Amino acid sequence: METTEIAPQPQPTMPGLNRPAPDFDAETTHGRRSLADYKGKWLVLFSHPADFTPVCTTEFVAFAKAYDRFKALDCELLGLSIDSTFAHIAWIRSIEQNFGIEIPFPIIEDLSMRVASAYGMIQPGASDTSAVRATFVIDPEGILRAMVYYPMTNGRSIDEFVRLVKALRTSDANGVATPEGWQPGEPVIVPPPKTVAEARARADQGYDYTDWYFSKKKMA
Repeated sequence: METTEIAPQPQPTMPGLNRPAPDFDAETTHGRRSLADYKGKWLVLFSHPADFTPVCTTEFVAFAKAYDRFKALDCELLGLSIDSTFAHIAWIRSIEQNFGIEIPFPIIEDLSMRVASAYGMIQPGASDTSAVRATFVIDPEGILRAMVYYPMTNGRSIDEFVRLVKALRTSDANGVATPEGWQPGEPVIVPPPKTVAEARARADQGYDYTDWYFSKKKMA
């Protein structure tokens, strides 16, 4: 009896944390953009399933409202969906007319799905032809520092990405970690000791001490 072999489904490529972000060079609503254009700045690159969809519209309105907060962190925004530039422009104009919100950042045209595929935005379990709600934080050296995936049905919290960029900048500048829900002005976590001698000394080093591995301090 003959059996029919089922071809394996292609798996999405996935970028890696703390590795160079996948390069891109693409048309956008603000002209051509490449990853190199953002050298020296933080970048939040985010995808949405499609233009003219309600959940995506709420996210774009929220990103636009938070745009100045990102800019204050020396951080740029860059959207993407598998739609044409013409569709993006029409949608942007619709948002401006219906919600009174101007979209100040570019949106990548990715009809070939080249950029979406490089960043693992295409998830066959969710959709083969649309990007899921993926968000990537890329640092000024082009290194991918964070990536978050949301389902098609649920919108992101834009405030969380503002908070995350602030936390990453603080960690980089001060060699510390930040606890759950951290906001600027709150104590940060001191890196744990790496030797027995350092662990014994930790209680006397002036930190907000709980145990040798768990100490906090206030930022100056």
